[in-house]
Amino acid sequence: MLSTFHSRARAVAVVGMAGVVAAIGAVTQHASAAEVAAPTVVGADARRVEIPRIASAIKPPAGSRPVGAYVVTRGTQTYTCAGGVFTGASVPEAQLIGTGGRVHHFKGPSWQSERDGSMITAKKTAESPRAGTIPELLLTVDTHTGTGILGNVAYISRLLTSGGVAPAGACTDGATAAVPYGAVYVFWASKR
Repeated sequence: MLSTFHSRARAVAVVGMAGVVAAIGAVTQHASAAEVAAPTVVGADARRVEIPRIASAIKPPAGSRPVGAYVVTRGTQTYTCAGGVFTGASVPEAQLIGTGGRVHHFKGPSWQSERDGSMITAKKTAESPRAGTIPELLLTVDTHTGTGILGNVAYISRLLTSGGVAPAGACTDGATAAVPYGAVYVFWASKR
């Protein structure tokens, strides 16, 4: 099961990183020398990410423009047992790499650029279910810290999800389970 997840995550990374540009054109930013040496899971070109087709239920508002696209290189969704089952909201912990370098995604949900420290938090606006995996999402940014890579982001799309579903079966209240997941995150600015 875990090897299947890793195979899917590698496929999403390779397709996502090498192949999201056809829909909107290239999204690029200048990478530092350290960021150009990307993990092999994302291939040689870690600065170019293609944006996949987005379900109408989770499209950002008309006129929004993409300012960055990132693939999860390593990530989990952590669930807490309550009432004998793993339910409710999960807490993300993920490393992303893409057009603006590396981004840390964590509880909040929050995203922080490892290049310049800019940070955003967001709330779910809409979702589109995917069989056997966590849903694709549209999130609306509600706070900004700093003016760097993430300084003008207004919306976030979580796309091409894999894994991350809460474990089934009984559990002991208070127990946690970290479930691996993959996704492509696209960051959008409002129209000018």
